[in-house]
Amino acid sequence: MSSPCDPANAPVGDVSTALMVIDSRLKAIYDGRTGTDPEQQRMVDQFAASLGPAEADALLEGVCTLIYMYMDWLRAVCERHDKEVVEHIVPTLVATMRMMPNTFRPEVIPTMAGLLIAAGTGLSPNLWRAQYGDWTGAEMNPLEATSVLLAEHINRIVGDDQDFATRLIADALAVTDLD
Repeated sequence: MSSPCDPANAPVGDVSTALMVIDSRLKAIYDGRTGTDPEQQRMVDQFAASLGPAEADALLEGVCTLIYMYMDWLRAVCERHDKEVVEHIVPTLVATMRMMPNTFRPEVIPTMAGLLIAAGTGLSPNLWRAQYGDWTGAEMNPLEATSVLLAEHINRIVGDDQDFATRLIADALAVTDLD
């Protein structure tokens, strides 16, 4: 039986821009910057202000697509080792979220965990979240941070390859473009 949250029913969104944002955040982490570079933040703010509602929705959908793709990859890795992705990945990421109270206020952690579980069980995170109403402004930063945490977790799993998660998506996009 098909679920209304089946990824085949979900818009993909602007995955390229979402990947660019996530890759930028990862590079800042790996460069050892503890805060956001004021110049980079100004550019991000300027970019965000230039987005109309349709572009903002597409970017949001793109971030959800990244979360789905990362969790799908992690699910495949876990299955090769007879592990369950929800059991082995979600608790680690939720524990990290709890250590970041400025980014993840306690009330958004269940939503972000739900997104990870939805994606880990093969559901569209965006369609799963849509069941509960529109996205809130308070969820935007945690949503971005969740995708960054996933990408960084993948990079550590593969042996501290700081670009693996970005290449994983870029390669998938390249194959899609060829089709």
